Order: sequence, then structure tokens, then C-alpha cells
Amino acid sequence: MSRVGSLLRRLAGRPRRQGAAGMPTVRYATSPLLASRTPPWRVKFLIGAIGLGFAVLIGRAAWIQIIHNDFYLQQGASRYERRIALPANRGRILDRNGELLASSVPAPSLWAIPKDMSASPEDLRKLGKLIDMSPADLKKRLGSSQNFVWLRRQVPDEVAQKVAALKIKGVYELRESRRQYPEGEAAAHIIGFTNIEDKGQEGIELAYQSQLAGRDGARHVIKDRLGRVVEAVGDLVPAEDGQPVQLSIDAKIQFYAYQRIRDAVVQHKAKAGSVVVLDALTGEILALANVPSYTPEDRRNLTGAQLRNRALTDTFEPGSTMKPLIAALAIESRRVRPDTVIQTAPGRLTIDGSTISDSHAHGDLTVAQVIQKSSNVGTAKMALQMQPREMWEMYTAVGLGQKPQIGFPGVVTGRLRPYKSWRRIEQVTMSYGYGLSASLFQLAQSYTIFATDGQLVPMSLLKRDTEPAPARKLAEQGGARPTLAFKTAFRPGEDDATEEQAPRTAGVDPVPVKGKPVISPATARAVREMLQLATGPGGTAPKAQTMGYSVGGKTGTARKQEGKGYAGNKYRSWFVGIAPISKPRIVVAVMVDEPGNGVYYGGEVAAPVFSQVVQQTLHRLGVMPDQHVEPQIISAQPAEQESF
Repeated sequence: MSRVGSLLRRLAGRPRRQGAAGMPTVRYATSPLLASRTPPWRVKFLIGAIGLGFAVLIGRAAWIQIIHNDFYLQQGASRYERRIALPANRGRILDRNGELLASSVPAPSLWAIPKDMSASPEDLRKLGKLIDMSPADLKKRLGSSQNFVWLRRQVPDEVAQKVAALKIKGVYELRESRRQYPEGEAAAHIIGFTNIEDKGQEGIELAYQSQLAGRDGARHVIKDRLGRVVEAVGDLVPAEDGQPVQLSIDAKIQFYAYQRIRDAVVQHKAKAGSVVVLDALTGEILALANVPSYTPEDRRNLTGAQLRNRALTDTFEPGSTMKPLIAALAIESRRVRPDTVIQTAPGRLTIDGSTISDSHAHGDLTVAQVIQKSSNVGTAKMALQMQPREMWEMYTAVGLGQKPQIGFPGVVTGRLRPYKSWRRIEQVTMSYGYGLSASLFQLAQSYTIFATDGQLVPMSLLKRDTEPAPARKLAEQGGARPTLAFKTAFRPGEDDATEEQAPRTAGVDPVPVKGKPVISPATARAVREMLQLATGPGGTAPKAQTMGYSVGGKTGTARKQEGKGYAGNKYRSWFVGIAPISKPRIVVAVMVDEPGNGVYYGGEVAAPVFSQVVQQTLHRLGVMPDQHVEPQIISAQPAEQESF
């Protein structure tokens, strides 16, 4: 204890060291806590953790900047870089003479950024009135998005100018293109139309979408926060405009045909009508006209009845127009000659319990007179001499029961049952056009075997190079081509197309296209003579005669099917014919659906349309008249009524 006390006394007697502020100084070296040694593993752990952290940061930076930088570059570019589309011009659609059937024109479209808009109620009322939108609808449209809304697309230029004059903040204009159709409703079913995005929806616009559309280009630019272009970056990708499509259609003939069938539908209070005009030499389709029609640029309240290209999409029982095919087959197989006499009295024929009849008893008729008088009994007796397979092969050879290969959407096949299932009565009814179906186009094409040397001519909706070499050479040298100028008996009305000089190809015979042989040239000539008899006095269609040209053809009248039977008072009337008979150039088929004023025979309803279309078409093509007298139609002698 004495030692401890001595130590305490010494310590108490020493003066304390003061710091700068008078505080006592701590001797750290003598602190028991700080004097303890740090374990080595703790130092290594801290250094390792810091190193690992730096390694993670370096790896993440390498991943973002080097290895996987696409996403981040894209996200960064999306803040300032924009891709501006350079739309391609849609290709034009032309007729055979280079006249426009469809083209694209600039059209302004109006859009808005609702969050940026600043407009008074009066300005909004004026805006809605200009774009044909009620205040409630405009308010709803603006409330659908804060960043972008379409107000009205493809408005007239004057509307866009009036909207711009309102100077409403947040309303903008964008230049787009709108399709224009100069021929309007006359060619609507052929040309079709595009939607608001300029994509084909019907007709040629749909069938040749890839060729007409072209390919859009693009340019990349940098924009500031206000949307202004600062600079262009990257390479410019130019737009590739769509390619034009030149059709075989003649715009003038198409318009003529549409006018004539429209007038016939109105005159006879019919439901619909169609006309097909074919160039039998070149295999080109010159016209496809239908009523009812529509205006391609105004498609509001359209119905399926207006949209259908009936000449290609509607099928019907062809009736008596099949009789020349049976006569041709009978002559070709040498069962009969044109002057072979067939007994048709008493005008009725019973087969398997079913009776077929003529409109009235004819007695003895030659094969030529069977076609002239349209005798069911005479045709049935020729058909009964044949095997069902022979008739089926004939119908198939002329394209019945097969889809026409013309590259047009919606073309139908028709119906032709296999011959093995035919009963005897069915074979007979098929000989005069019942029990099978075909479109008006198929019917017209089948008659090309009579207009040529017995060949079925392949048809095309695209223009073919059918000019002979001398004519092409003359055109290339700028020389004049022979033309034909003469007046026809047709006198246009107020809304009709005026008569014109024949086109520059007039007087130059086209190069015939080769077809598939079906019958011999001699048989084709023999049937042509029969068809000419049918349009003369005593035939079923004297009203088909045409001023200046010899014609021939066959009428058809059939009751319409409803369910499993036939309507008692609903008919289809048609006429298919050839002109000129001396040197055939065109085939024209006319169909009128449900004539409603009490007249329904093809010779009364469809034949006059054929006459008018033939005269105008041959004049347009520059075909020389082969007759120098007016047609001899005896008004006191009515046309022979066909049997159906």
C-alpha cells in the first residue's frame, strides 16, 4: 500500500499539460483501445470489396457501352432522331390508248395535338363545321388522345385553306395523296378503289397492288424539342414509284357500253344489267360495264349490289345461248348438216315423264332454222344423238365450269356437273341451257369459237402488243396512220358521249392471237350463218341488226331460280353476238336482270343494247362497214319468240 500511495502522490504533484485551448492533451499511444492491432483478414476484406465494386462498375460500363449498346443507342436516338417516310407515288392505271383511268393527286389531311390546342368555343364551332363534324363529335375526337388525333383526312384544298385561316394553335396540315378516277361509275367495277391508306381494295387496284404501290423511301433527321429538323443523318433511301398498269379496256367503249346498259335498265325497270365487249382477234377485253354502279371517290352508303362486278361474279343458267354449241357439235361430229331437217311437231317432246316444249309448233325445221327459231325440241333431238361425255367435253372446251384466267379478283367458275351423273332429261335440258350456270363473261368468251376459225381465244385485261410490225414502224417514225371518218345512225343525247374520229389505230388490222382449237373453221362459218339468220326477219332478234354492219347472235331468256324452283314472273334476258359476220372482230354479250315492265324476251330487251354497242365499238375501232343498206326490220312482223 505504501508503494501505491507513493505513486499517486507523485502523479498528483506533476503539472498537467494543457492544449492550445486549455484542454488536457490525450496520450493516444497509451490508449488501450487504439493500441490494439487490426486483424489482417479485415484489411484484405475491405480491399477486396472495394476492388470488386470497381470491377462491377467497369463490367457494367463495358456491357452498356461496348457489348450490348444497341438498346441504349436506340433509346437515345428516339429522343432526338426521327425517320421521315418518303411516300412513293402510286402507279397510274391507263386504258389501251393511254387515257387515265386512275391517278394520284395531292390531298391535305388535318391533324391536331390536343394538349397544345388553344381555341375559343367559337373557333371550335367553325372548325367542326368545316370538317363536317358536330361539336360533340369534335370534342370526343380531341379527348381520345392528348398527343395526336386525325381531324379529317384527304379534305379538299379549299377546306384546308379555311382551316388554316382560323389559326388555331395545335392544328396542323399533312400532305397526302388521294386516288382520282376520271371515268367515275362507268369503269368503277373494273378499276376498283383504294382505302384511306392508298391500298387496293377492289378491282385492278387490288389485283395489281404490288405493282401499283411501289416502295416508300425514308430519310433520318435530328429534331429539336420543338420538332424542327436540325440536320439530316445517314443515307437517303429514295422512294420507288409504282409502275403503271395499261389495261386492254378502251375508255370510250367502256363509257358507251355503260350508258347503253344503264338506259336499258331504266327503260325496262330492271334490277341490274351487264355488258361485255371482247376483241375476238386479239383476245383483249374492251369493256365490262355493270348497273348498278358507284362512284369510286365517294363510297359512303355502298351496298354489295353496287360493288359486284356482275359480268364476272354472277352466274346464271345460260338458256338458249347454248343451242349454237350443240349445233356446232352435231355438225362437227357429222351427225347433221346445216340443211338437215328435224321434225319438231307438235312442238312438244316427252322424255322420262318430263315434257319440253317450244313457244309454238314449228313443224319441220332445218338445223339452221332450229337456231333461227330457237327451238327446244329441235335442239333436244340433236342432243339425244350424242353421248353425255361429248356435250360435257364441248362445254368444258369453251371454258364453262372453269375459272377464267384474267387475273381479276372475284371471278367465278360457274357450275358444270360431271357427265357421269347426268340423267337423260338432264342431258336434254342442258342442251338448251338449264342445269348448268355460267357468268356473262364466260358466255361471251365461248362465242369466240364462232368469231374465229373455231378457236377459243384466251382473254386478257392487260393491253397486248397486237399491232403489226409495219404499223409499229410507222408510228416510231412519226408517220400518220390511216383513219376512218363516217357518221353512224346513233345520235347521242345530252348526257351521252359525242361521236369522235376513230382512234389512230383505225384501219390497221391487229395481229390475231392464237387460241385453242375447238371446232373446224368450216363448222365455225356454218354456225355464224345460223347466228346471222337469228338476227334477221323471222329470227328471234331482228332488233340486234346494226346500221352498216352484218351481225349474228343468239338470244336467251330464262326464269330465275328461287330456292329449288323457278320464279313465275322473274326473268333474265340476254343476247350474245358477233360483228361483223363477214369478217368477225368483236363479241358482245348483254344481260338484263329482272326486266319489270312486262317485256322480258332477250330479243326485245337485250338485243337493242347489243346493236347500239356494236355500232359504237366498231366505229371506235375503225372497222369498215360491210353493209351499205339500212337494216330491214319489218315492224308489222314481230320477232320470233324463243322457247325457254
